[in-house]
Amino acid sequence: MSTETDSAASTDTGWTAEAVRMATGSVDEGGGPFGALVLRGGRRIASGTNLVTADLDPTAHGEVTAIRRACRALGTFSLAGCVLVSSCEPCPMCLAAALWARLDRVLYAADREDAAHAGFDDRAFHDLFRDPGKPWPTEVRQIALDERNAPFDRWLAKPDRVEY
Repeated sequence: MSTETDSAASTDTGWTAEAVRMATGSVDEGGGPFGALVLRGGRRIASGTNLVTADLDPTAHGEVTAIRRACRALGTFSLAGCVLVSSCEPCPMCLAAALWARLDRVLYAADREDAAHAGFDDRAFHDLFRDPGKPWPTEVRQIALDERNAPFDRWLAKPDRVEY
């Protein structure tokens, strides 16, 4: 392994350890046991912890909170060139958020089995997306409407739209 590769791995380990420290601190402060950082060029752009119960927001996972804050800090919805570092393997929602944010990499410490052991069982969601033919716990179905594409038609006709 080259010195540059060793240095990158050491940096990844250090940032991941920081995410774990943040998650542990979140528990001490009444939050959930998850923390995340968004980095660009080896610098912290933003961080977030799990605020689901504090904010009464089921989407306020540590990763989503960090992504939202990073986008505001950088003034953009694209985090291309950035890395998401999490204390735990991101759930499917957080992975989707990372994809939508165009993050370059996602690093994590604990995995989904570790989370399940602590009572955070996202395995069912991971499994659901792995087998889309499986019945969903929530009904999801399309309603037939002739005007279903009106918003997309309006979007495509908008000359000043911002592509994403």
